[in-house]
Amino acid sequence: MVQQQKLEAYLNQFTGSEGSYPFGPEALVFKVKGKMFALVAEHQGVIKVTYKCQPADGEVLVSQFEGIIPGYHMNKRHWITVSLSSDVNEAMLLDLADKSYQLVVSKLRKVEREELALL
Repeated sequence: MVQQQKLEAYLNQFTGSEGSYPFGPEALVFKVKGKMFALVAEHQGVIKVTYKCQPADGEVLVSQFEGIIPGYHMNKRHWITVSLSSDVNEAMLLDLADKSYQLVVSKLRKVEREELALL
C-alpha cells in the first residue's frame, strides 16, 4: 500500500507537473501544460487516485483488480480510479502514473512537447 504523500511527491516529479485544487480542498489535481493526468482525493474515507488510460487497458485493469474502477466522476472510457488501500501494489500504482502522464503528453501540441523537453 503506497502512502498518499509518497504518491503525491511522485506525481509532482514529472517534468512540467503542477498540482492544484480546482475542485476544492479535497481533490488535488496534477496537470501538465494545463491537461490533467492525475487526481488524488479521499472518497468515503479511502484515498483514491484517478489516472488517464487507453480504453482497452482500462477495461482489462477494471476486470482484473478489485481496487480499480472506471473513472469516478470522469469519462469512464478514458479514466480509471484506483484505491490506494487495495489489491493494486505500489509498483503498479506508480507505473499507471507514468503511463497516464505519457499518454497526456503524447496528446499535447508539438510545441508544448518540445517545451517540456527543454525543462
